[in-house]
Amino acid sequence: MASTTAGESTAMADGESSGSTTGAPPVEPGPDTSVAAFDGAHVYFLGDDNMRSIDVEVEFPPAMFGYESVTLELGLRCPNGLCDWWDRFGNIAVVEDAGTEQERVIEVARFITPYRVAGEWSIDVSALRPLLSGPRTLRVFIDTWVGPGHANGDGWLVDARFDFVGGVPAELPVEVIPLWPYAEATIGDPMLPVDGQLEPTMAEIPDWASRVELRSVITGHGQGNLDNCAEFCGLTHGYLVGNAAVQRLVWRDDCADNPIDNQQGTWTYPRAGWCPGADVIAWVEDVTGGVSPGDAVQVLYDLSDYENTCRPDSPVCMGCALGTGCDYDGGAHTPPVIKMSAMLVVYRAT
Repeated sequence: MASTTAGESTAMADGESSGSTTGAPPVEPGPDTSVAAFDGAHVYFLGDDNMRSIDVEVEFPPAMFGYESVTLELGLRCPNGLCDWWDRFGNIAVVEDAGTEQERVIEVARFITPYRVAGEWSIDVSALRPLLSGPRTLRVFIDTWVGPGHANGDGWLVDARFDFVGGVPAELPVEVIPLWPYAEATIGDPMLPVDGQLEPTMAEIPDWASRVELRSVITGHGQGNLDNCAEFCGLTHGYLVGNAAVQRLVWRDDCADNPIDNQQGTWTYPRAGWCPGADVIAWVEDVTGGVSPGDAVQVLYDLSDYENTCRPDSPVCMGCALGTGCDYDGGAHTPPVIKMSAMLVVYRAT
C-alpha cells in the first residue's frame, strides 16, 4: 500500500477539495441507511493469482446529511470452511487516485485476523464521516499468503457494511487531514532513524475549527530481536501537534479476554497494539489547545529509544530472542517494524 504527501485534507464533500466552510449551509439529519461495501470478497494469494487486495466503488450518503453515528460491521468467514491458519495484518481504507502515481491510501479500520476461525467486529468510525461521503473507492487488504488448496487454508471471505444513524451532533466532523496516511518504519537500527522514515509534516487548520483531534493507529510487528520487538515489546510513541505533546505506551494486554476464544495459536499473548482476532483500537487525542485555527501547524512523530542489537549489521550480536541469530530468516526472526497511520479530524460546532 502506498502513501503520498501528507497534509492534504479530505473535506466532507463529494470528491471536492477542502476549504473554509464559514457560512456553509447547515447540515440536515440524514436518513438511517446502510451501505454494503464487501459481501464475501475472497482475499487470498495463490501463485501468480494475488487477491490480497480488492477494490470496490461505493456510494456513501452525500455531505449534506448529518449522522450521529457511523458503524463499520466487519466480518471474516472461512472459504470452504478453511480459514487461513495465521494471524494476518488487514485493513479497510479509502483509496484516492487508485492505480496512479498519486494513489493515497487512508485507513478507515485496521484488524488482525484470528487463527483459523471466523470473526465479527463492530467498529465506530463516526469521526471519519468526511471520508465516508459520496462516491469513494474502498480497499480491503489482508497480508495473507495462502489460497484455495493450500495446506494452511484457503484465505478469507470479507463482509463489510457501514450503518449510518441520522442526526446532527453538537460538533460535526467536517475535515480529515491525513498526516501519514499509511506508513511502515524499521525500528532499532541507528542507520535508519525513525524521524528520517517518518519525517515531520505540516497541516493547515481551517479558521472555522472548533475542535481538532489526533487519530492514530499503531501496531508493532517482527520477532526474534532484542526484547522480541516489535510484536512482543511495548514502546512509547509520541506526537507533537503544534504545541500539543501526547504520548502513550502502545501495548495490548487484554488479548486473553477476546470473545473469539476458539482460536488456535498464541492468541492470548499480549502484543504491541494488537491482538489476533481483534480490531485495532484507534488512539485518539484532543489537540485543540496546541493549534490555532487559520494557521499551519507542524506535526512530528517520535519513538522511545530502542536499539536492536540482534540485526545483521550489529557490531556485536546480542540479545536475540527465540534462540535466533542476527541474520533475518523470514521465519522466527524478522525485522522489527511499526505500521502507523495518523490524521487530524477537524470539527465544526453546529
